[in-house]
Amino acid sequence: MAKRMTARGFLERKERGEKIAMLTAYDYPTARLVDAAGVDGVLIGDSLGNVVQGRTTTLPVSLEEMTYHTSMVSRAVEKALVVADMPFLTYQVSAEEALRNAGRLMQEGGAQAIKLEGGVDIAPTVRRLVQIGIPVMGHIGLTPQSVHALGHRVQGRTAQAAARLMEDAFALEAAGAFGIVLELVPDEVATEISSRLHIPTIGIGSGAGCDGQVLVLHDMVGLDEGGVLKHTRRYAEVGQAIRGAAETYAQEVRAGTFPSAEHATSLGAAGAEVLAAMRQVEKRHAIQEGDDGTEINPYGGAR
Repeated sequence: MAKRMTARGFLERKERGEKIAMLTAYDYPTARLVDAAGVDGVLIGDSLGNVVQGRTTTLPVSLEEMTYHTSMVSRAVEKALVVADMPFLTYQVSAEEALRNAGRLMQEGGAQAIKLEGGVDIAPTVRRLVQIGIPVMGHIGLTPQSVHALGHRVQGRTAQAAARLMEDAFALEAAGAFGIVLELVPDEVATEISSRLHIPTIGIGSGAGCDGQVLVLHDMVGLDEGGVLKHTRRYAEVGQAIRGAAETYAQEVRAGTFPSAEHATSLGAAGAEVLAAMRQVEKRHAIQEGDDGTEINPYGGAR
C-alpha cells in the first residue's frame, strides 16, 4: 500500500523539485476516484458553495457544512493529504475561535490539514494553530472570501501589490504554514514567490512556476454550466455525458424499452401461486370497502 501523503510530504516534494497535484472533492464517490487517480492532495474547498450549492459566493458556507463534506471525503481518501477550507468568519475573529473551529474540521471531519485565506494579518493565527499541531496551508492572491473587496480579478499586477504578496508569503512561511495557494497571480510574480520560499506554492491560475497546481474538479470535468475559465483545462466533459445519459434514459422509459426482461426478476414456476395469493388480498379489501366506487386516495381512483 502506498505511503500516506502528509504535510511534511509536501515539503519533501518541494525539496526534490517534484510537482504537486491537487484537486477538490466534496463527497465520498468523487473523493474515492480522485484519490485512486493518484493526486497528492484533496481539497474540500469552500468553493462547494458555488459548485455544489449553487451560490454566487463562498461566504454563506458554514462550518457545519464544511465539516459534513469533509467527513465524507476523509472516509474515502486513503493516500492523498486531506485539506479542508475554513469558511468565512470561522478564523478571523480570534486565534482561540480559529483553534476551536479548526479542531472540529479535524476531529469531526477527519481533515489532516486546514486552509485559510490571508497573509500578514492572519499570520499570528496561523502560528497559534501550528503551535498546537494543526498543519496549515495559506492562501493569498485572489481570496474568494474577500470577493466584495477584491472582486474577481488578477492580483499582484503592480509593484506595490506584488510586494505585498511577497510580504504575505514570507509571513505565512515564518508562521509555520506548510504550503501556500497562489490564486490568480501573474506568472512572473508567482514564479518569484515560489523561488524565494522554502515551502511549496500551489497555483490556481498563477502559471507553471508554482510548485504544484490545484483545480476545482467540477471545472476540470465539465460539471459546471459556465464557460471554461482561462486558468482551467477541460480534461473531460462529464456534464454532457450525464445529460446525454439522462435524456436517453427518459426516452427509453417513455417508449417502454427500459426496463426490459434482462433488467427484471421473474417468479418462474411459483408465479401462479404468488399472483393468486395477491388477488385474494385484493378481493378482501374490495369486500371491506364495500366496492362502492369510493376514492381510495386523495388523488382519485376507485376500485
